[in-house]
Amino acid sequence: MRNIKPAAKAPVICLLTALGIYAQAANQAPAPGPDVLVCKDGEKFVGHLVSSKDTSVVFKSDVAGEVTIDWAKIQELHSAAKFAAIPKDVKLKNEQDSSKVPQGTVSMTDQKLEISPAAQETPQTVPVTNVAELVGEAAFQKAFQRRSFFQGWNGGVTAGVAYANSTQRSQSYTAAANLTRAVPGEDWLNLRSRTIVLFNEAYGSITQPNTPTVKTSITHFGVEQDWYVKPRLYVFVHALLDHDYSQGLDLQQTYGGGLGFVVFKSDRQEFDVKASVDYINQRFAISSENKSLIGSTFGETYVYNFPYKIVFSESGGFIPAWNDTNAYSAFANAGFTFPVYHRFGFTLAGTETYLNDPPVGFKKNSFTITLGATYSFQ
Repeated sequence: MRNIKPAAKAPVICLLTALGIYAQAANQAPAPGPDVLVCKDGEKFVGHLVSSKDTSVVFKSDVAGEVTIDWAKIQELHSAAKFAAIPKDVKLKNEQDSSKVPQGTVSMTDQKLEISPAAQETPQTVPVTNVAELVGEAAFQKAFQRRSFFQGWNGGVTAGVAYANSTQRSQSYTAAANLTRAVPGEDWLNLRSRTIVLFNEAYGSITQPNTPTVKTSITHFGVEQDWYVKPRLYVFVHALLDHDYSQGLDLQQTYGGGLGFVVFKSDRQEFDVKASVDYINQRFAISSENKSLIGSTFGETYVYNFPYKIVFSESGGFIPAWNDTNAYSAFANAGFTFPVYHRFGFTLAGTETYLNDPPVGFKKNSFTITLGATYSFQ
């Protein structure tokens, strides 16, 4: 073969490059157009479909942002993205059940949802009143994949510090963690199990020349494992560790288990009640006050999600001892978490504990406030 002169190489290279670009473009599927939602009053939204619940649709408009519209107010809806349309009469427990759920691109007219799996397959038509959820196909398939114990945690950690140095030197530190891992993690699947980890620490000291040091040290750690036997009923085991220098309590250990019940639950809020039978071991600064108790914990938890990702959480409980009716205790805590930037925010929370049998010279109640920077895992 004869060598191509340098002057003739440029047109050849350009031709080959153009042919390569054309072949690559021919093999690529055309980019899908935007989703379109038209209301019965004529209002039209262009953007993309996010999801749907029982009676409403979440749609992210290019102009209006994220909006929620009732199915009954929609005249037509067309989306090129693929979704899983979960029927109301299908109970999803494992990956095998996912085959009962139609998946594909969606369109809606006359209050009927058409799901098109592929060009060669026959679309399925379902009344919107029979659809419990519309979930993105990728998220639907991911929900049935096994996760390691270190994945799927929600909640956040908080830390705060204050320091002053003058005639008096004072320092205080606060830390908190509120972590929850639900399996599965999607709210459109019934829970099988849940792990809860709680931690609160408040430490402070004030020193001054020729004056005894004033010290504060309050610690609470708790872990709970729930197993759901019904959508609203679960059994649980828990372990609690408490230390309160201000009440003369070196360490209180609580181990037990019982039943919990979800009184109500929605997208914004959840309220649970629970009761357990526990073994309680109390160790005080004065060893003669130490006790081993058989008791119970009657408690409740409440969470409310405000707009703009502001979260309010509250819990409380009463702990009687059956073999020593004088040795009862109680606790309550509540707090707000405010987002600031991405996953960072700040938390304002308060905790009150009551111990009816502290050693002589110590108060029965103890109150702490936590204010600090927060990092959220959600």
